[in-house]
Amino acid sequence: MPDDTDLATLSARALSNMEVVRPVLDKIADKWTILILTVLCPEPARFNEIKRRLNGVTHKALADALKRLERNGLVTRTVLPTAPIGVEYAITPLGHSLRQPFEALCAWALEHGGAISAASSAYDRARQD
Repeated sequence: MPDDTDLATLSARALSNMEVVRPVLDKIADKWTILILTVLCPEPARFNEIKRRLNGVTHKALADALKRLERNGLVTRTVLPTAPIGVEYAITPLGHSLRQPFEALCAWALEHGGAISAASSAYDRARQD
């Protein structure tokens, strides 16, 4: 883990480049992007397969997210010569470069999800009094 000096330097660098950092984070830190790229990382998948693996995503939300990811160069869309016509999505090298940070975020979420739930519950209980 970086020491406080490294963290201060990293923070100052991010803040001084906010006009570059914020639009990029807006494109990759939405509700479904991390999970979609996680599904596509090991192998390409068709739309319905992605939808099945992402329990809770609506058809529209997934379609919109995949279009954004394709536009931003993180996934490719290939029309398959099948009957009926199928579409397969695959992660690009640029999208794949997010694998390590996304895996770290997912691991962090698994490790600290209970603590966040407990903190939220404690906060809500304190506000009810």
